[in-house]
Amino acid sequence: MGLLWRPQGGRLRVRTARVMAVLRGKGLGLEIALGERDFEEALAELQGKLGERPGFYSGAQATAAVGREGLSEEQLARLRTLLSAHGITLEGVADAKSDDGEELARRRALRPKRELQLSDAARSLVADFAGARQDIAVRRSRGESSVRRLTPAPEPEPEYVEVAPLAPATLYHVGTLRGGQALHNVGNIVVIGDVNPGAELIAGGDIAVFGSLRGVAHAGAQGDAGARVYAVDLSPTQLRIATLIAADAGARAAHKEPEAACVQNERITIVPLNSAERFAKETKEKVE
Repeated sequence: MGLLWRPQGGRLRVRTARVMAVLRGKGLGLEIALGERDFEEALAELQGKLGERPGFYSGAQATAAVGREGLSEEQLARLRTLLSAHGITLEGVADAKSDDGEELARRRALRPKRELQLSDAARSLVADFAGARQDIAVRRSRGESSVRRLTPAPEPEPEYVEVAPLAPATLYHVGTLRGGQALHNVGNIVVIGDVNPGAELIAGGDIAVFGSLRGVAHAGAQGDAGARVYAVDLSPTQLRIATLIAADAGARAAHKEPEAACVQNERITIVPLNSAERFAKETKEKVE
């Protein structure tokens, strides 16, 4: 940046000179305004300008406007190298003091004219737009909507699939069930152990005890009269199947074989386990 000074009243007064921008847009190209500026300072400023927006000027053409002294071969080569690094082509050098930019205009007039050519994709778009405009004009002339409205195809009837309900799961318990403890399940209940007095088993399905059953057992609690109660030692304090109650189940004599309790003739009957299936079959035949 140059400094202008002159003595005034015995004191030194300094003013900053206005410096022209080194990079300017001119028409369809760029102008590198070097003028009478120091070449190294101007080149550094130009490098900073180009570095701020890398690739922005790529593909542009530029003309260098220099002062009366012009540029040496070495300076011109450095300028061309800097511009080429940013994709800018240096087309020529002109005198910055030429009247009305005649020299620059003359050099720009010598550039080869480039014709604008459309790609195949662009030509296709032009043709598509032209056809669309013609189609809209025809539709409007017939009083129709300018936008074609498509009627959606009817949706197919949904297919309903009947899903079979899952059978209730079986609850398994390993260990002795003590007084005050209870097991409830909407499906079956299987206990591997004893059920002591005061314990309670309530199942929507069957109850099987691989041990002594001395507590309360209620099978078919949701109304299934076909539910059964099995035990190695069937001596419950209360035995219920569906809505029926065997009040005297605990007063029976002890048996040494597994037994099963089921419903016959609207009352709970206890039979040996090995004859439970035959007994249930006979009961079913009588009902039918």
